[in-house]
Amino acid sequence: MPHETLLPEHLFLNPATIQAPPAPQAKIESPAELPSPETEFESHTEQNPPETEIQASVQASDLQAEPLENLSEAPEDTASTSGFAALKLAKPVLEAVLASGYEDPTPIQASMIPHVLAGKDVLGQAQTGTGKTAAFALPLLSRMDSRNHSPQILVLAPTRELALQVSDSFERYGAKLPGLKITAIYGGQSYGPQLRDLRQGAQIVIGTPGRVMDHMRRGSLDLSNLQALVLDEADEMLNMGFAEDVEWILSQTPEARQTALFSATMPPEIRRLARKYLKDPVEIALAAKTTTADTIQQRFWIVRGLSKQQALIRLLESEPIEGVLIFVRTKDATIEVAQRLENAGYKAAALNGDLPQNQREQTVERLRRGKLDVLVATDVAARGLDVERISHVINYDVPFDPESYTHRIGRTGRAGRSGEAILLIEPREQRLLSTIERATRQPMTRMFMPDAESLNQKRVERFKSRISQARKLPQLEYFREMMLNYAQENEVPLEEVAAALALLVQGKTPLLLPPDPPGLQADPDLSQRVRKDKFSRERSPKNDSEMGLVPYRVEVGRIHGLRPSMLVGAIANEAGVDSKFIGKIKMHDTYSVVDLPLALEKHFFKALAKTRVVNHPLRISRLGKSNAFTESAPRSFDKKPKFSPAPKGRPDHAPRAKAGKRGFLGK
Repeated sequence: MPHETLLPEHLFLNPATIQAPPAPQAKIESPAELPSPETEFESHTEQNPPETEIQASVQASDLQAEPLENLSEAPEDTASTSGFAALKLAKPVLEAVLASGYEDPTPIQASMIPHVLAGKDVLGQAQTGTGKTAAFALPLLSRMDSRNHSPQILVLAPTRELALQVSDSFERYGAKLPGLKITAIYGGQSYGPQLRDLRQGAQIVIGTPGRVMDHMRRGSLDLSNLQALVLDEADEMLNMGFAEDVEWILSQTPEARQTALFSATMPPEIRRLARKYLKDPVEIALAAKTTTADTIQQRFWIVRGLSKQQALIRLLESEPIEGVLIFVRTKDATIEVAQRLENAGYKAAALNGDLPQNQREQTVERLRRGKLDVLVATDVAARGLDVERISHVINYDVPFDPESYTHRIGRTGRAGRSGEAILLIEPREQRLLSTIERATRQPMTRMFMPDAESLNQKRVERFKSRISQARKLPQLEYFREMMLNYAQENEVPLEEVAAALALLVQGKTPLLLPPDPPGLQADPDLSQRVRKDKFSRERSPKNDSEMGLVPYRVEVGRIHGLRPSMLVGAIANEAGVDSKFIGKIKMHDTYSVVDLPLALEKHFFKALAKTRVVNHPLRISRLGKSNAFTESAPRSFDKKPKFSPAPKGRPDHAPRAKAGKRGFLGK
C-alpha cells in the first residue's frame, strides 16, 4: 500500500479526550448549507503529496464522542506515530489491518477515519479504489459492540459484486473481533442462506437495496437497533433506479443512526439525499490529478479461466521482455509471486519493506545489470526506483487509486524509450478501467490470453534456438564423438539419441503446455467489444442503428411487477452490458421488448439462461427485424409505468448491476 502524507496531527485526536485544534478552524456545512451541484466544495486543503488534494470541512468542536471500547492507546509522542497506528482504531482491527500487509492509510482513509470514529455523519466524494471501503469499515468495526447480536451496521451497494467485495473487506478487517458475524444479501441468491445468517445474529449486513428492502418487508431484517448506515456508490444506485428503494430504507431506520454517504459524483439527487438524511456531515472530497507519458502503451488483460499466476507466466512468455517490474499489494505477495516465477525458470526476486536497505539496493542493482529480469515489488518498496532497462510494468494487483497507477507505470518508458504497462484484472474489476482512462487521459487497449498452441510454438522455437547456440560451443566435438559411440554400441539411430538428450535437458518441467480446455479462451467481453474510446469521440451514439442494436423479447411484463430499471439492472449484471448500450424498452402486460447490441449473439443467451426477474425467468429470445419497435419506455428517474407497484410491495427481483464501469475496488 503506498505511503501517503497524513493529515495534520490535530485531525487524529482520541475521540475520548478531544481538544479543539488550533485556529484557524473551518466551518462545517450543515445540510441546509450544502453547496449546490454547480458550486465547488468550499473547504480547506490538507497537506498531501503534490498530485493529490484532500478537501475537508471540519468543525473540531463537533468531534466530541463517548469513549470507544478497545481503542488502541494513544502514544505519548504522536509525532513519532504514523500509519494506521495513528488513527486510534480498536486494537483487534488495527492488528487485522497490519496482518493483511497494509502499512499506511490512503488519503481518503487518513481524513475520513477520525470523523467516523467520532460518530459524525460523513459525505465523501471519492472514486472506488481510493480505499474508501476501509475508510468506513475500519472505524465502524472499531465502534461496534460485539456483544450485541442484532444488525448494527448496514451497507447498501448498487451491485451484488460490490456487496460481496465490501463483505470480504469487513471479514478481513474484523477477523480478530470475537464472535463477529457478517452477511451479504442480494437478489439472485436463494433466501435460505440469507435467512439463516440473519437468524443467527448477523451484526453487519451488506446488501443491494432491493433484497434489503424485501427482507425488511418480510420481517427477517430488523434494523431497530441499527447504529450506522453506509450508502456506497450512491450515484450508481440512483442511476440504476434505486432512488425510491434507498429512500424507503432510510426512512425505516432509526433517526439517531450514523450515516456515511460515498459517491464519485455529486449530482442534485445526491445533494438532496444528503440534506434530508445526513446530520451536519463532515464533507471530504478527493480530487485526483494524474498524467501519463505518451511513450507508455497501456493495455489490460481480463483474466478468465486461469489463476493470476498462470496468467502472469503466459503473459511473460508472450511478451518480448527485457526488465520487468511487477506490482502487488502486500509483502507476502511479493515473495509468493517471485517464488512462482523462479520455479517457472525466470530470474525473479521480491522487493518489499522487510528487506534491509543494503539488500534492496543490491536487488535493484542486479536488475540494472541484467542479472535479474523480474522484480516483484510493493508500491512503498519501489519508490524512487529508476532502472532504464525496465521494458514492462505489470500491475498484478489493482492499485488503490489512479495516482498509484500513474506512479507505477512511470517506471517504464524513460530516457526516450518506449514502455509497456499491463494491468491484470478479474471480470468483477472491469469497472476500474474508465477511472484509469479518465485519470491518465489516455485509452487502454485490451489484450487477450495467448492460447496454449501459440505458446507451445514459441517454446519450441526457443528450444531450437538453444540447440543452435550450443552447436557453436567449442566443447561440441567431444560430445559428438560420445554420442556416435553411444549410438553404435546400443544400435539406436542418432535421432533417438538426440530426442533422449533433449528430454534430459528439459528435466521435469514439461516443454509443452497441455491443450486449453474448451471455453477457456472466452469471447471478447461485451462491454469492451461495444465500448468506444472516450477520448476519441465527443458524443455517444444517437440511435439504435448507430449502436447496432436489435430487439429481444423477454417473458416478463407489467402484470409480474416488472419495472424498466429492474430489467436494465438484471441484463447489466448477468451479461455485463453497460447500461448505455441497452436501448429502448417497451413493456406489455405479459412480456417486454428490449433493444440490445448485436454483439451479444455468441454468449448472451448462456449468460441469461438462469436469470430471474421478479421471480420469473426472462426466457429471452431474438425478435425478427419486422418486430422492431420505436416507442421508448420510461427508465431510471422517468415517471413510473402503469401497473408499477410501489416499493413497499415490490416482489424480489434479480440484482441490478452497476451501469457503468467507474473507479477502483475499495479496500
